[in-house]
Amino acid sequence: MPDYDFDIGILGGGSGGLTVASGAAQFGAKTLLIEKENVLGGDCLHFGCVPSKTLIKTAHVYHMMKNAWRYGLPGVDIQPVNYQDVAKRIQYVIGTIQKHDSEERFCKLGVKVEFGESVFSDEHSVKVNGKTYTAGKWVIATGSSPSVPPIEGIDQTPYITNKEIFSLDSLPKEMIVIGAGPIAIEMAQSFCRLGTKVHVVQRSGQILSKEDKDVADIVMNVLSSEGIVFHMNSSLVRVQDHGPEKEVVIKKTDGSTESIRGEKILVALGRKPNIDDLGLQGISVAFDKKGLKVDNRMRTNHKHIFGAGDVTGAYQFTHAAGYEGGIALTNAILHLPKKADYTYMPWCTYTDPELASIGMNEKRAKAAGIEYSVWTEEFKANDRSLAEGEETGKIKMILDERGKPLGVQILGPQAGELLSEWIAVMNGGVKLSTMASAVHTYPTLAEINKKVVGNYFSGKIFSEKVKKTLKFFFHFKGRACE
Repeated sequence: MPDYDFDIGILGGGSGGLTVASGAAQFGAKTLLIEKENVLGGDCLHFGCVPSKTLIKTAHVYHMMKNAWRYGLPGVDIQPVNYQDVAKRIQYVIGTIQKHDSEERFCKLGVKVEFGESVFSDEHSVKVNGKTYTAGKWVIATGSSPSVPPIEGIDQTPYITNKEIFSLDSLPKEMIVIGAGPIAIEMAQSFCRLGTKVHVVQRSGQILSKEDKDVADIVMNVLSSEGIVFHMNSSLVRVQDHGPEKEVVIKKTDGSTESIRGEKILVALGRKPNIDDLGLQGISVAFDKKGLKVDNRMRTNHKHIFGAGDVTGAYQFTHAAGYEGGIALTNAILHLPKKADYTYMPWCTYTDPELASIGMNEKRAKAAGIEYSVWTEEFKANDRSLAEGEETGKIKMILDERGKPLGVQILGPQAGELLSEWIAVMNGGVKLSTMASAVHTYPTLAEINKKVVGNYFSGKIFSEKVKKTLKFFFHFKGRACE
């Protein structure tokens, strides 16, 4: 058997890579972790989930202050936002979490950490900082970066992505957001609430295009009411730098063009895998423009080289990266043939209201040719929601012909938290009857989960057939009020 320097090597210190490194070292494997940046934590910690949710909270508090009157409170004299203070808070939160993802912590676990650009020199060897390291197994978890399309003039026009937006020197007076996916929409609402005039340019007629149109449209209506201007069904013609202002020219479906000007352009048009400089072609690792080609055990075409996280092009969520890292770890270190199953992969867009999903929505069920039924409950019928002034949104439960849940979408306050009950129910194979009979505390937002299931059963329980049967046996007299 070849004598390698390490049992396992990991490229990338984000969620996927850290999951593998931590587990492998604790199982007793000699572990090497290589990160190209000078700190661990990956895109999520420094430019993604953590700073974005911190900014979203800050914008939410500011929005609540401006709308104190809605809660029977006196109006407040609100001062303009100093974005440098906002950026300082974001960096504080990042720094606090960074301690958990520090080199020192992983060293204590037994992981050797190296910082620098890495490239495969052969199937078992990686060169970093002029030194070559060998490992019996490798995991590629190098993440993704913002994708910038070939727009005319983009190479001569300054723009920002998620990598720059959290460290701006000042709050832009006007910003043009190109794209309408989760990152784009979350940032659009946050900056609008902080005081920026925001334009969103979207090629199709729907924001959050992977979601069902009915819930996506509700989100768009809320954002429009807060002041965001949407330019739907608009293709990009060109961008141009005018010094203090940047110009975006768009083309409508009727052929007309429109010019939009703003202080900043935020490009949020998806992600691309970080695989270009790893030397994968030299060792014949299979990949395409979406990312590494892996099987359901997270193995590439070289069975000792695995992939996890955004670099696979599957689900670009931090929790998905951690899950895939766990699958890779189980196969690579424990040699157990564990397979990835994305049937009940949850996700959430952290707008206000939030939009959380698990399993299939109507769009996916139709695409799969599955017969389904939809059961809904509105948040405006939930007592806690009314008490908190959060009346917008609904829950959608998608059932197959047998009454088994295919998926659930929740648009409303704390939707990401409310989805947790469904994560347990669907992954645990819990019967809907069990959920319907379970006692939920009152008044809580979570009652909406029980209520939508009750809507499904009420049609069966309170049917005419049941009433006739009860009348026959117990001689019930029927309605007391006409």
